[in-house]
Amino acid sequence: MSYSVGQVAGFARVTVRTLHHYDEIGLLSPGGRSHAGHRRYDDADLDRLQQILFYRELGFPLDEVAALLDDQATGRADPQEHLRRQHGLLTARITKLQEMAAAVEQAMEAKKMGINLTPEERFEVFGDRDPEQYAEEAEQRWGGTDAYAESQRRTASYTKEDWLRIKQEQEEWGARFVALMDSGAPAAGEAAMDLAEEARQQICRLYYDCTYEIHTCLAEMYVADDRFRQFYEDIKPGMAEYLHAAILANAVRNS
Repeated sequence: MSYSVGQVAGFARVTVRTLHHYDEIGLLSPGGRSHAGHRRYDDADLDRLQQILFYRELGFPLDEVAALLDDQATGRADPQEHLRRQHGLLTARITKLQEMAAAVEQAMEAKKMGINLTPEERFEVFGDRDPEQYAEEAEQRWGGTDAYAESQRRTASYTKEDWLRIKQEQEEWGARFVALMDSGAPAAGEAAMDLAEEARQQICRLYYDCTYEIHTCLAEMYVADDRFRQFYEDIKPGMAEYLHAAILANAVRNS
């Protein structure tokens, strides 16, 4: 059984020109020719081509590939030693690929929560608040939840413009909430509940499916965790308690 250069190129997924080049440099000369003088490759040629492509995949230059295969063909290299060498090379390649995969995974992690922004862009978006300050704690507390996974998936693709738009939207919401507080409206009133619902919908739209149950848990955290309380108190004193009451009232209204 013999094969044409076109058939071999198809088998090996290389170009005909590559096979012609291998023949010209003596790396892979076909075992026969047709009556018309065309190259014909036999099974031994295909075996040698497989070895060539193996070493090429590992980055060996053609002259070293030729030396390795010629040593094997002339008996200067033990076939078992040749296989052991291939196994060692493959193992090293696998290790290298695993290291590369780990590096890519780290890069993917770094894209979360705005890490894809430059330091200047991060400051522009978040000010002196580091969005990754509590990232490890958040992953420990909620890392196994669907909400956490969904939030990480969405925010990983956010650009600087996305974060600036989100920041503006949140600031506008905060200004309206402060104005409502200044008006003397009750925290359990319709207007306050409507703004609490708007905040919940924003979480759903930007991060994850925030149910009323989850929203009430967040509300408890706004007053129980000093870090969250301080965030809202810096906007307006009393805001944490007011928002907490509005969220609870809204949850009851929609239960």
